[in-house]
Amino acid sequence: MRLVSWNVNGLRACLGKGFLDFCAFADADIICLQETKMRPEQAEFDLPGYHRFWNSADKAGYSGTAVFTRQEPMNVTYDFGIDEHRHEGRIITAEYPDFYLVCCYTPNSQDELKRLTYRMAWEDDLREYLMELDAKKPVIYCGDLNVAHQEIDIKNPKTNRRNAGFTDEEREKMTKLLSSGFADTFRRLHPDAEGRYSWWSYRFNARKNNAGWRIDYFIVSERLMERVKGADIWHEVLGSDHCPVVLDLED
Repeated sequence: MRLVSWNVNGLRACLGKGFLDFCAFADADIICLQETKMRPEQAEFDLPGYHRFWNSADKAGYSGTAVFTRQEPMNVTYDFGIDEHRHEGRIITAEYPDFYLVCCYTPNSQDELKRLTYRMAWEDDLREYLMELDAKKPVIYCGDLNVAHQEIDIKNPKTNRRNAGFTDEEREKMTKLLSSGFADTFRRLHPDAEGRYSWWSYRFNARKNNAGWRIDYFIVSERLMERVKGADIWHEVLGSDHCPVVLDLED
């Protein structure tokens, strides 16, 4: 089974940059998207063989997630927790016979960290939600999680120390999640891999110079790690300021 996660930074734009060709190439069983920035009726495209599930933000052209899946889930839910978490289209949970899939677009702490307090509450509530699911069956948690966990996950750790996505607070929340029975699949399989990033700023030729951040993840319940055959970052795929991340599981 192959799963792909990609922050497309606007699906309508990405459709014009080869998104459907990518889907054919990836041949994934499940495709999870973040930052779709659209409602499903705003773009018609042919993707045969996939059931489609959308969670759009209340605010037009903002945030949003989608899951395209060959196998129809047993159940699909949108958002989680308190009302404050339920207006930006950031979570889709799909239940399959032997796992839960949670597609997530984590809130950015923003310039001057003006949303960091909310981000901390989100992280605590989401960790609790994932642990509740994990008590029932294993979890695959994926998406743009808006944090570079360790210094190896970012090109310039020293100069980014207090920037959104690399604050001590955000990194500590990821550490706490991973110590709660979950595994970062890419880092578990590639513990020493440097220069492997999934997002690059559009400024300063960042992608050309590989001055990036690894902020897109597949995180799984520890007991699922025995099924993980591969975890990769497809940095060569263009169409967004992020690139896709991939998880291959034993069926």
